[in-house]
Amino acid sequence: MGLSRFTRGLTRKEEPGTFPRLRAMLLSDRDITAAIAEGRLGIEPYDPGLVQPSSIDVRLDRFFRVFNNSRYTHIDPAEQQDDLTTLVEPDGDDPFVLHPGEFVLGSTLEVISLPDDLAARLEGKSSLGRLGLLTHSTAGFVDPGFSGHITLELSNVANLPITLWPGMKIGQLCMFRLSSPAEHPYGSAVYGSRYQDQRGPTPSRSFRNFTRAETRRPA
Repeated sequence: MGLSRFTRGLTRKEEPGTFPRLRAMLLSDRDITAAIAEGRLGIEPYDPGLVQPSSIDVRLDRFFRVFNNSRYTHIDPAEQQDDLTTLVEPDGDDPFVLHPGEFVLGSTLEVISLPDDLAARLEGKSSLGRLGLLTHSTAGFVDPGFSGHITLELSNVANLPITLWPGMKIGQLCMFRLSSPAEHPYGSAVYGSRYQDQRGPTPSRSFRNFTRAETRRPA
């Protein structure tokens, strides 16, 4: 079986600062499958039945982080608040119940590993969105070079509780080829990547590189 156009483009070396002949694109099902088969794209555990026309479904793991609302008077992204969340796990085969207005952290069952020329975006499932479940609040983008579980920002905007079953389909991951490989992929020392190799639902580490720009105007 010959290499796909996508695969041929991935194996060709590009000169720094030049535009590759193959432009950035959204990967199709055949290209996702080829990248996994070559070991360039890591998805573990991998189920070929989850591959969609231009994405791959990801499933929900069984661990969640709930917020300890009584520990702090407010949340400050500049401060280290280690006990802001608590890791919980449903008993046996029980679901996790997400009540109206609640927000918790979950994670994908799959560990995702991206090469230096693929980025990804996590999208929710339409069927779950129609029930009032939001899979992520803002952090749907995954940088090239990332490896780890993807932390989910789960919200219930419905009027009734929603049961979250470990192992259920929770979202879909779309992959994009960059116009050229990233010079410094996620995980490089230059970025101090805070979530590389994360396992399970990982709380915010914003305090580690919190900065503020000067906003006061000269008198």
